[in-house]
Amino acid sequence: MTEKEYIPSTAMSIQAHPDDQEFTIAGTLARWVQKGCQVISVIVTSGDSGSNDPSKGTDYKPILAHLREEEQIAANLLLGIRETAFLHYPDGELQATLGLRKDLTRLIRLYKPEVVVTGDPTRLFHGSDYVNHPDHRAAAEAAIYATFPSAGTRLIFTDLLDEGYEPYNVKKLYLHGAEEPDVWVNISETLDLKVAALKAHASQLGDWDPEEMIKEWAAETGKAKKLKAAEAFKVMTLVEEKPE
Repeated sequence: MTEKEYIPSTAMSIQAHPDDQEFTIAGTLARWVQKGCQVISVIVTSGDSGSNDPSKGTDYKPILAHLREEEQIAANLLLGIRETAFLHYPDGELQATLGLRKDLTRLIRLYKPEVVVTGDPTRLFHGSDYVNHPDHRAAAEAAIYATFPSAGTRLIFTDLLDEGYEPYNVKKLYLHGAEEPDVWVNISETLDLKVAALKAHASQLGDWDPEEMIKEWAAETGKAKKLKAAEAFKVMTLVEEKPE
């Protein structure tokens, strides 16, 4: 008997920068959307440090932030995501502060996602050639602790109660980039959408075409479950389903 595919009714993706989502989990989000899931995309910074062009001064930062937000919205629309929230934290200087955790708690209580999807903050190295960006780890840490315990605990951030945000318990937490994943999502039908959405981030790609790399990653990830293309997650079940 084949295990039934899990499709949440609502999901919130919380990532540090524009394009992080497209590099990592866009295939899963697009598949969920196609199956009827409402996805909210939360971007903690606007990627305003994402240029090493020596001809650009610091006055370029707000211009770049606006451009990268527009690229993220365009990418989300390709994936079928209609709701995007930018928190405008400083790119490259992100910390997992109480302020950030509160901002994310507010959004979780507002949108009430069944699932929150973010990175694994414990991963410092990927292979022998990539150091995980500190913003990625900070955003993920804050997202996890906003999901639990902050979103569901009434007497954490009591000023949110005054704003009208009642506690809410997220059902599942999906962590991408985990060293030992336990859930694989088949993205064979949405892989091309993932690539197209990533290409929407033209300011970051330049002349580089990421299609070959993304498809190689997806194929390599899928091997564990004999899938042509997959994304993998460590999944935490925070609220157990009651038997019918």
